[in-house]
Amino acid sequence: MKKIKLSKDNIDLIITGASFVLGTFGLALCYNLFYSPNKLVVGGMTGLGIVIQEVTGFNAQLFIYVSSFILLIASYFWLGKDETKRIVIGTFLYPLFITFTKPIANVLLPYLTFHEMLVTVVLAGLLYGFSNGLVYKFGYSTGGSDVLVRLGCKFFHISEGQGVLFINILIIMAGAFVFGVETAVYAIIIIVIGSILVDKIIIGISDSKKFMIYTREAKDVRRLIEETFKTGFTIFPTVGGYSHIRGAMIMCVISNRDVNLFKEKLLEIDSNAFFVISDCYQVQGGIKRSNLPFM
Repeated sequence: MKKIKLSKDNIDLIITGASFVLGTFGLALCYNLFYSPNKLVVGGMTGLGIVIQEVTGFNAQLFIYVSSFILLIASYFWLGKDETKRIVIGTFLYPLFITFTKPIANVLLPYLTFHEMLVTVVLAGLLYGFSNGLVYKFGYSTGGSDVLVRLGCKFFHISEGQGVLFINILIIMAGAFVFGVETAVYAIIIIVIGSILVDKIIIGISDSKKFMIYTREAKDVRRLIEETFKTGFTIFPTVGGYSHIRGAMIMCVISNRDVNLFKEKLLEIDSNAFFVISDCYQVQGGIKRSNLPFM
């Protein structure tokens, strides 16, 4: 039997699609596990649906279905076919997952009901952040309020960040008015936790630091990097912006656990050294040493 060999592009496509589906599933489960049972209004059309159900009695899940479909049509007419392509799958998948995860949530709820509401809020923030991170990492969207944000960007000439903030504030304020200020505080905690986690998933976790060093003792600094910290470096020719003196800038990557020691050793060599430290999220290529796990 002939084996089917997948190309790298096909493998990447499978990973991307699986991540999106898993992320959308997680968001739907988060709604049924944490938001709906605890009346947590964390922005978006799901949050607005919870508020509308409380005020009018109109079923929140049905509201999510209807609003998602209406916003999809609005996206097609006002944002165009290309923009709509990015959200069409998520627009249908997310409401469906909300329906399908309801029985799963009912089974899990007895084990995830805590006396301290803060525990529930932290768990909600973690699941919210992890799921959103998987969705946004590959440029997908679940539609809903994302369409409102893009419409706002187009017609009111605001940035996407301002649009997200404005819409979420309005919905959270509506939740505070209906359910009390305490629930609004919980919603903000969920958003903060989730935003941090989204950044970590999209950008990565910084397990090392990049040093850009200008020093008159370049020879000794190079020896320090090579012999003591067992890693490579790159040298860039430089010209002082004020002094116009020609020199060299050394770039190297140091693991987080060695950052303070490296700074101490560097300043021992040249107390007047100028250096800049920044987070390093990925290291690829160059000289790699077996004793540096981040490499």
